[in-house]
Amino acid sequence: MNFGGIREKAWTALPSSYRNMSAAPRWGIAVIVAAIVFGGIWYAFSVENGQPVYKTATIENGNIEQTVTALGALQPKDYVDVGAQVSGTLETVHVQIGDIVTKGQLLAEVDPTVYESTVAADKAKLKDLDSQITGQQAQLALAQIQNDRNQALLKIDAVSKDLADTSAALVKQYTASIASLRAQVEQAQSTLAGDVANLGYTKIYAPMAGTVTSQTTLQGQTLNNKQAAPTIMQIADLTTMTVKAQVAEADVTKLRAGMPVYFTTLGMPDRKWRSTVRQILPTPETVNDVILYNALIDVANTDQALMTSMTAQVFFVLGEAENVPLVPVPALRPSKSGEEGAYRVLVKTGNRVKMTDVKIGLMNRVMAQVISGLEVGDVVVTGTTSATAQSSSRANSGGLGGGRGPRL
Repeated sequence: MNFGGIREKAWTALPSSYRNMSAAPRWGIAVIVAAIVFGGIWYAFSVENGQPVYKTATIENGNIEQTVTALGALQPKDYVDVGAQVSGTLETVHVQIGDIVTKGQLLAEVDPTVYESTVAADKAKLKDLDSQITGQQAQLALAQIQNDRNQALLKIDAVSKDLADTSAALVKQYTASIASLRAQVEQAQSTLAGDVANLGYTKIYAPMAGTVTSQTTLQGQTLNNKQAAPTIMQIADLTTMTVKAQVAEADVTKLRAGMPVYFTTLGMPDRKWRSTVRQILPTPETVNDVILYNALIDVANTDQALMTSMTAQVFFVLGEAENVPLVPVPALRPSKSGEEGAYRVLVKTGNRVKMTDVKIGLMNRVMAQVISGLEVGDVVVTGTTSATAQSSSRANSGGLGGGRGPRL
């Protein structure tokens, strides 16, 4: 560069009032101008040479947690689909969606007319059998008397042996007939018990306490249990919810039952629900050719803030530490040793940088825990950029004054 030309142009550009000043004030102003000129010259050289500019960060204490993330959906932990065991018209429904019910509470009724008539017929048949047994018992008593007499007369040859044998056979016949009728009574009683049970099934009671969450059959509809068990409504215990989180196969091996976990919902992203993993189901699901395993997490829902089918962002906590030195992940470079947790970083001291070996513990996508090799206050290099790039960036942004456009 032509420094003489620059100096001459700077002098002639000064006003005549400056050139006519005394030496002392003029000297002070000259020093300022010279500093500006030579600063510009140094900047021009650094731009031309592409001198690197380091991006740095300072080691500070903080909290860190290492997690595995997954998406899940909420559902009640305990619920039951209430169905009908008999066919017929759903005559009455005593509850609505959202009602809280107790165990054993009457929920609905199916038209009982057919089942009442069947029970009545069964009872009538039992009465008929009882009457037949009574008649056969009377016949048996008469036959027994005649047989006893004939057997006595046979001993003195007062009757023929054929008549005595016939009377003895008649006793056995009436005894067998009574036994058959009693068997028919047992069968009829069994049929009656089943029909009475079916009549009882026309009244549908709550099998558990909870909240009516859905109703699939309306009052007046016909139920047919011959093809499939018809579902009338669902009752769920909403005081305890379960998150069914889908975990990628690359992460599921890191999880275990009992490990801490927390999740947030779309509607309340600032609130964290904390719990532990109850179970990891062994059978995966395939979604768009991706293998996903389901992890179950139970959480108390005493305030009813969690609702069925809500989406949950789940965080499985692999480890956590508080008030430990943290280093940004971009500052870490692979170590040649290959040891687990071994990395290298560039530590900046003044204008010099030095490669240093460090040991890292917990790590997430942003920060890592420093076990050894760095101390709080150390300055590490997280990246570099050239002065040329900075100059180009400034030019594109409208000069040193910043690249903000007009505010609308």
